[in-house]
Amino acid sequence: MHPISPIFVLKQDTMLVPPWLEPLLKTSFFNVCRIHGDAARSECNMFCLDCNGDAFCFYCRSTRHKDHQVIQIRRSSYHDVVRVAEIQKVLDISGVQTYVINSARVLFLNERPQPKSAKGVAHICEICGRSLLDPFRFCSLGCKLVGIKRKGEESFGLDAKKEGSTMEGMSRRTVSVSSRHEQEEELREGSQQDMYPATPSPPASNARRRKGIPHRAPFAS
Repeated sequence: MHPISPIFVLKQDTMLVPPWLEPLLKTSFFNVCRIHGDAARSECNMFCLDCNGDAFCFYCRSTRHKDHQVIQIRRSSYHDVVRVAEIQKVLDISGVQTYVINSARVLFLNERPQPKSAKGVAHICEICGRSLLDPFRFCSLGCKLVGIKRKGEESFGLDAKKEGSTMEGMSRRTVSVSSRHEQEEELREGSQQDMYPATPSPPASNARRRKGIPHRAPFAS
């Protein structure tokens, strides 16, 4: 009898790593669909959490995965990312660095190669050593998975309490992000006004007004 992998052991009724995560991280995305290759949206950027199969396109989703849990993968600088709003519904992403790309908050699926972090970097990934913008532990879902396998301290599982608080937090963050976006727009508009100031109105002239045309008195008869 083979021993059960520790990453799939239930911890307080919560699975440390869902069975679909490793297949997701190993999947190759953005290939052309073999069935709908001539269609406009034929790139395979969808993944089904129920089937754990290959990536598929928009049209395959409507025909084969209509009632399944599906997430959409996006790409940033040739690396696969997923929107936080999608993945946090099914996964505990605490400890993973997030980024704002094209006004959407995302995180990376796997680690990205980079030169060694420069000295004086405040935050680095515990697994690959990549420099981070904020005090997070991991740069990607893949690095968090490695951390769980090594130490078992973290978890990807969402228990009922966390799931409820996550959905509540999502609504709060939505309002917060909308408010912050409006503030950023105001700042951008303000900076544009500073770069291209409005043409000032001409100063009031101190010169005396010109008198009207004088009318000569009529000649005496």
